Amino acid sequence: MNQLKQQLISLFGKAVEWLAQKYGIYTFIAMGAVILWWIIMGDGDSSITLASGMLIAGINGGKHVVDGPLTTSLSNEGSPDLLRNEIDERIVKIRPMSTPIDQLSRFGGSRSCGSMVVDYYSVDTKATETTLTQEHDEETEEGKSGEYYIATIHTENDEIFEPSETILVPNVSGYGPDGLSYDGTLVLYVLSRNDDGVKVIAVNGKSVMGYRNHVPTMEVGTKLIRMGRAASELDVQTAQFEALPTKMQNNCQIFKTQVEQSTFQKIANKEVGWSFSDQEEAAIIDMRLGMEKSFLFGSKARIYDSNKREDVLLTGGIWHQAGREFRYAKDDFNANSIIDLCRDAFTANAGSNRKILIGGTGLIEVINKLDYNKVISANETVTKWGIDFTELRSKFGTLYVLHSEVFDQCGHYYDGFVVDPEYITKYCHVPFRAEKLDLRKSGVRNTDAIVVTEASCLVLRYPQAHMRVIETSQA
Repeated sequence: MNQLKQQLISLFGKAVEWLAQKYGIYTFIAMGAVILWWIIMGDGDSSITLASGMLIAGINGGKHVVDGPLTTSLSNEGSPDLLRNEIDERIVKIRPMSTPIDQLSRFGGSRSCGSMVVDYYSVDTKATETTLTQEHDEETEEGKSGEYYIATIHTENDEIFEPSETILVPNVSGYGPDGLSYDGTLVLYVLSRNDDGVKVIAVNGKSVMGYRNHVPTMEVGTKLIRMGRAASELDVQTAQFEALPTKMQNNCQIFKTQVEQSTFQKIANKEVGWSFSDQEEAAIIDMRLGMEKSFLFGSKARIYDSNKREDVLLTGGIWHQAGREFRYAKDDFNANSIIDLCRDAFTANAGSNRKILIGGTGLIEVINKLDYNKVISANETVTKWGIDFTELRSKFGTLYVLHSEVFDQCGHYYDGFVVDPEYITKYCHVPFRAEKLDLRKSGVRNTDAIVVTEASCLVLRYPQAHMRVIETSQA
């Protein structure tokens, strides 16, 4: 590094002499101070070193590279507009508000796939609630477990319960130590489960005919909530928990658009600067809108085109992949409806606490007409993934709300879709790219032509984290 500094000092001396003659003593003192500071402090993590070249100013303000090759970092610093970005980088800047799903998938990155047919796995969470299918009578006795009377209950989904788990019965009152006075909510403890039902005891049971710790009467349809397990001091093991992913499939669809301009059109005088690049941008906008509709509402299929004598793969939209659904009536939509929507969007699915709500004109209209309060607020604007959202905050979580005319065009004027950005994946068999076609040399047409192609699909990794919002009162 000392040798490097000596070379710089020598170069500095020559520059000082020239500057003093050209611009006067004060200018050369100021510039010399800057260069000396760089020499003294240059042992740190400077982004440009002599190993990769250095930019210096020319006589007329131009940039020159000395003591090294021209690199992309130097090019970007000296002439930021010289290098052109790849088309996939430029596409995210073309009307992102019009195609939020496509925009989100591009910012989130994509996975390369070696086939047009994508197999993927999604994992669900274990159900947390069920209901009784048979009434339980509090006077029924099936033996005792210590001081507690055993009851067998039958539910719609007995399999979700395991020994040592506790169950909350939110609509049935529990009892105090005397078994007579109400105290809290009924809690049950699971002893075992078999084909005959689930055997439980009451943690805070009822006294029946002078005998305490009976499971109170519960009607058909009573809700049961699975809670945490409770182990004893000597327990080493507990019931096993396993989760298997479910295999699902989607097709990559080949999206294309082509732009052509004749040679005479290119050289003709024009009133405005309408160039081939402008046509390319307009074509990409139209292509993205088409992709947005397919990504949302497309139907997965393989069809045969008799004219081309080839199979054509169509991708399945995420609207059909979502595992949850919220229904509302537009005439009865109020602040409570927003709370219900947020509850269904954020609870019982273990998803993110920040999700995106994309809606048609009708849905956004009824949301905007509401008066918000301290419980729900909707006065903040945030920018994420290149899109401006309105932030709708609730105690359950935050929704980033965005209007999309794609819903209107596809017959979902009053509908919407809640998407969890953490659990959406884009698969690309052919990444977004542009290719020039030499139609002139091939003898087809005397035109400049470019074709833009992408073969891709969207999948929801965790369907329960996403939700359709459907208006039910439409004719």
